[in-house]
Amino acid sequence: MRKQRTGADGSGQQRGTSRRGFLTAVGAAGTLALAGCLAGSDDDSGGGDGASTGTGTGTADLADSMSIFHAGSLAPPFSAAEPQFEEEYGVDVTREAQGSVASTQKITQQGRSADVLGVSDFRLLRGDDGSGDVDLLPEYGDWYSIFTTNSMSIQYREDSPGADDISADNWWEVLTRDDITIGHSDPAVDPGGYRAVMTQQLGAEEFQGERLYDESTLQQLRDNSTVPTGTETNLEGQLESGELDYVFYYQSISSTSGLPYIDLQPEVDLSQATNEYAEHYAKAEVETGSGTFTGAPIAYGLTVPSVAEAPERGAQWVEFFGTDPGRTILEEQGLTPVDPIVVPSDTEDAVPDTILEIANAQDSLGPLQL
Repeated sequence: MRKQRTGADGSGQQRGTSRRGFLTAVGAAGTLALAGCLAGSDDDSGGGDGASTGTGTGTADLADSMSIFHAGSLAPPFSAAEPQFEEEYGVDVTREAQGSVASTQKITQQGRSADVLGVSDFRLLRGDDGSGDVDLLPEYGDWYSIFTTNSMSIQYREDSPGADDISADNWWEVLTRDDITIGHSDPAVDPGGYRAVMTQQLGAEEFQGERLYDESTLQQLRDNSTVPTGTETNLEGQLESGELDYVFYYQSISSTSGLPYIDLQPEVDLSQATNEYAEHYAKAEVETGSGTFTGAPIAYGLTVPSVAEAPERGAQWVEFFGTDPGRTILEEQGLTPVDPIVVPSDTEDAVPDTILEIANAQDSLGPLQL
């Protein structure tokens, strides 16, 4: 494991080992390797007259606008995809980026509609993640896809207290010093928030006979942690301003920023979808006002809710991220695309044909039941 520093272009000069080979999906035919995982709105609308030429769904007689609710960590790839998608399909895209829990609750609790819902934890869609007032299926949807992956990291400033000392081998020692302020997003509205807490919890859990630190260190990490206003996309500004000294959030955000960051150990970064790691991650548990969340490998989900006003357009968006143009954008924005995208076998009949043609229907994704 190595300390990560990004250059002026935002690209990491070194890569750790925590995200490599992130997911292994176990299907009926054997093992499938999956490679290349803000409060308020993030609307970059545009339009175009171009006909569909890419992913196979025609634009004739389809709606000329569509809406998307999505996780804050999906704002960079979705923003990058929006102009290309609008030009190709001749449709005006409106997006709202917020925490995944809050984005889902817009549909399940606020009675709003969207043509696409994108979340950073697919379990929010399937209905058995423990957050009963959030789950989308079966009342507000019939299917979902898993399309990209991620991992947790720590980001900081060059002048953060302890910045000259911190590394992947001692980050918990630096972050438990007096007068250190650690930030993460709100666990009740954002998976990035409850995953940050899980990352800290897992360091105190034994894995392969060893643990990174003891319970007293975990308690000091929690004592030094705070939840500032906003979700993960606000944390960088608060870090840069000096309000926060260190932040826990997704590696995709860290790796595309100009600030230094650390790739964490795989036993705490939630990146590994093997049975051994999944059993270890499940030792972490976070109780919130939105439900109790259990640790698991990170996997992002996309769906077209049953309340969608332009479901055909929504299907085009999901399809786009299952093809080369969408996968390229995900990789450019620091995520690891799932190739091919995965849909649950028991929802196969409900999946649009154009998506099913480019997807793998499976019962599980590594150790994760779909």
